[in-house]
Amino acid sequence: MAEAASDFRHETDRLILRDWREKDWAPFWEGTNTPAVMRWLGGVADEATRLSAQARLMHYRRDFGHTFWVIERKEDGAILGFCGLKRCTDENGPFGMMEAGWRLREDAWGKGYAKEAAIATLDVGFDHFGADEIIALTVEKNTGSWGLMRRLGMERRPDLDFPETMWSQDYGDVIVHSITRENWESRDG
Repeated sequence: MAEAASDFRHETDRLILRDWREKDWAPFWEGTNTPAVMRWLGGVADEATRLSAQARLMHYRRDFGHTFWVIERKEDGAILGFCGLKRCTDENGPFGMMEAGWRLREDAWGKGYAKEAAIATLDVGFDHFGADEIIALTVEKNTGSWGLMRRLGMERRPDLDFPETMWSQDYGDVIVHSITRENWESRDG
């Protein structure tokens, strides 16, 4: 079991990754529940799907001590999305492995926020939560997501790929990238 959940907060140059507050949900969904952001995540979510996702994020925090944390921009307090850690919960996939994930609103794309938040997340995963390896998941057509995985130094792990079963769209298999503690600590920058 991971260390007990407490009020999590981690700062980067431009961002704050932190635990969720009730007032974060409305701006999070307003910014991220759009056709472009949700293109590879099952499509725009209805209220029941949003409430289920919120409950899962709180479940991860309670059970593992970490979750996909809210990303707040320091400059203006804007909620840009989420980035953080959970355990892979898909029983078809690498169940139980520590997983990094991110979702940012469209107007935050292309500004380096996702990479900045993901670097912080991987640092926290290895340094604070003691991970030996961290994975990230997406689908083959989501080139933006797996492109970031590669820029982070993650390597493709086809041995961990698994069939996508969450959504009715035909996304193909979930593809997995990973990075070990050793490779993270030895990377350039």
